[in-house]
Amino acid sequence: MLDVQLQKAVGALLEGGLIAYPTEAVYGLGCIPSHRETVARLLTIKKRSWRKGLTLIASNLEQLESLIIMPSGKLGEEILKSWPGPFTWIVDARHEALPWISGGRDTLAVRVTNHPIASALCEQIGGPLVSTSANHSGQPPLRDILQVQKEFGSELDYILGGAVGELKQPTAIRDGRSGELLREG
Repeated sequence: MLDVQLQKAVGALLEGGLIAYPTEAVYGLGCIPSHRETVARLLTIKKRSWRKGLTLIASNLEQLESLIIMPSGKLGEEILKSWPGPFTWIVDARHEALPWISGGRDTLAVRVTNHPIASALCEQIGGPLVSTSANHSGQPPLRDILQVQKEFGSELDYILGGAVGELKQPTAIRDGRSGELLREG
C-alpha cells in the first residue's frame, strides 16, 4: 500500500505539486526546489517570508553536490559522520544555487535524511526535496496526518501518510562553517 502512496506522491512532485510527508520529527511540506512557482505557493500557504530560506533534504550527498560546497577538514568530517541522520547543516551554496531556497543568502540548509519515507521520496525523484515543517509560520509543527489534512488538506496536491520519526522537536541546525549550534533538535 505504501508503494502506491509513494508513487502518487512522486507523481505529484514531478508534475510540480506540493505535498506533505513524514520526516524525522514532524510532517513536512515539500516540493522540488527548482519549481519556483511551487516554492512560492508553499511559502504563501505557510505564511512564511522567502527571506527565511528553506531546508533541502536528500537521500545521499550526491543529490546535493551541485548546490553546495562541502566544508573541508574537521567540520566536513563531522557533517559526513552525522549523515544520514536528523542533522541539518548550513553550508556554503554554489553560485548557481536557488536564491528562492537560500533566502538570498550565500548558504543553504541541507540534510541527508535517514527517515525511510522522506529518503525514498528523494531517491524516487532523483534529487533533493524542499523540507519545511507542516505548520503556519509561528505555529507548532504538526506530527499527525489528521492534523495535516485538517490544516492544509485542500491546499496540497498530495498527503503521504506514514509515521514520523522519534524526535520530539524538528532537527537540530548547525553552522557548517563555524560548528555553532543554531537550533536545538
